[in-house]
Amino acid sequence: MNQETHAPLAPSIYDFYSPLLYIRSMLSKQLIENYFIAEKQESLLFMIMGIVAILAGAGLIIFGKTTFLRGAAVPLIIMGIIHFAVGFNVYRKSDKQRTEMVYAFDMDPSKLTREETPRMSQVMKSFVVLRYTEITLFLAGIVLIFMFRYNPLQLFWYGFGIALSGEALISLVLDFFAEKRGQDYFDALSLFTK
Repeated sequence: MNQETHAPLAPSIYDFYSPLLYIRSMLSKQLIENYFIAEKQESLLFMIMGIVAILAGAGLIIFGKTTFLRGAAVPLIIMGIIHFAVGFNVYRKSDKQRTEMVYAFDMDPSKLTREETPRMSQVMKSFVVLRYTEITLFLAGIVLIFMFRYNPLQLFWYGFGIALSGEALISLVLDFFAEKRGQDYFDALSLFTK
């Protein structure tokens, strides 16, 4: 009797005990597609968040009657502009990158080593800088809140601190998920190109 052996279509339970074997099999066209689609979706969220923050900040400047509201407007506008600009830049590039990397996976795998792995290495380093910047901004906002919350002459800085810490915290949470997704993609990419 002739028995043929077939490779399993999905990872078996034993593959989970061998993380390198499992991760090595992770990089696929679907993983590349999923990474860039999720990146594009999150960049759209950043753009929307930026527009909302800019409009809220502008509304507070125009209609806000107190220095507290005007203080809160400043970080909303500044962070809103940054979120919109970063989101727009990623959104604009993600489709092109997705198609190039999916094509490279089949037709030019060395491009993944030459271009995508170094690019993702830089992206992962920038996530670390972003994380510490956002934590610093969050803590600076908290310090402003505690320094000026009972000082009626400094309500501008109290409002500034509340908006700054809120914007920084939202950014930190969104970037946490983006970094996690990027790390998974980078790990699979790094093992694929070895």
